[in-house]
Amino acid sequence: MKPYEQFVANMLRAARATQKDPMAATAIIQDALKTAGLLRTPSSQSDAAVQEQPDVVDLNEAPSWSRKQSAQEQQKAAHANPMPNWAEQLKAFHPGHAKAPEQRDKSREPGQFTHGVFGSAAGSRRYRLYVPARPASGPRPLVVMLHGCKQDPADFAAGTTMNALAEEHGCLVLYPEQPHSANASGCWNWFEAPHQRRDQGEPAILAGMTRELLREHGGDAGRVYVAGLSAGGAMAAILGAAYPELYAAVGVHSGLAAGCAHDLMSGLNAMKGAHLKKARGAHAVRALPVIVFHGDADAVVSPSNGDAVYHQFTRGATLAEVREQGDGWTRTVARDEAGRAHAEHWRLHGAGHNWSGGSTDGSYAVAGGPNASGEMLRFFLAHGR
Repeated sequence: MKPYEQFVANMLRAARATQKDPMAATAIIQDALKTAGLLRTPSSQSDAAVQEQPDVVDLNEAPSWSRKQSAQEQQKAAHANPMPNWAEQLKAFHPGHAKAPEQRDKSREPGQFTHGVFGSAAGSRRYRLYVPARPASGPRPLVVMLHGCKQDPADFAAGTTMNALAEEHGCLVLYPEQPHSANASGCWNWFEAPHQRRDQGEPAILAGMTRELLREHGGDAGRVYVAGLSAGGAMAAILGAAYPELYAAVGVHSGLAAGCAHDLMSGLNAMKGAHLKKARGAHAVRALPVIVFHGDADAVVSPSNGDAVYHQFTRGATLAEVREQGDGWTRTVARDEAGRAHAEHWRLHGAGHNWSGGSTDGSYAVAGGPNASGEMLRFFLAHGR
């Protein structure tokens, strides 16, 4: 059993064993999280600068580079993939992100990659914004990109290479940042009921940030899109469900349907693929253009969640489905009466919990497979208000 699966099993057993004593259950869960190193207090002034919220569990499996190896494993790995000393030193300083100095940082294309902070009554969040160097011929489309757990905007931009595509197509790209003061592992709190509703919690912050950046940079209010990976994908689905008048289309990579959970335990169950049918009926949303990517070998978020997202945003619409096969993928396209693709569901065969067709300059990204960023942007730009 994988560490993530063992952790989930232990948490569920603890909850079941103490159903009659909520305080004891809380103590057991908190102790398990502390033992796993998943709870901590803010360690910098920048963490304290944003709204304080309770720490919660990281819902992603720890990346392979964060797990300690035995001396025998290290020796075997060194022979299989020898590295120069400078790379080992870089990896020790910033594990998982070592790269040769001649490689360009794909999060920084010719345009400006600026920093900013947005604040509202619901709370505040930092962000980064990519503004293309190419002169605008009119109001620019805006793509909101929501990172996954244990990521940040620069890491997510590097892994998805979305800035390079934005430069080509003249789009603004907004990368909100989830601080560790809001979630111990930087996850968006998609599994908590207070962060699933319009005009409150994280959805209110993110929608407010989207509107403000649109005004400040002269963006096209009819071409605003939101996408995300894992926890970010789950929050993207929530934003699309809560603000269909703001976001013209949604992209969900390895994420979950809006409203599929209401607390930590139901979130863990949803990730395993449990209770999805009940959740779908409980949180119906307006039909909205959606593009979904999910690996059928994803051991962190069950592939059945990709199906749930696709069905959630197509329910009630009159659509004709077509299935296409490619090299390592199956795509289901749902077209409306005019023949336009209303929804796409990409099943990535043999793929795990990573952004497809990205760059290993960022975490949770693989270079192989369909280019999820390119396909999402193609899909987005075909839909507007």
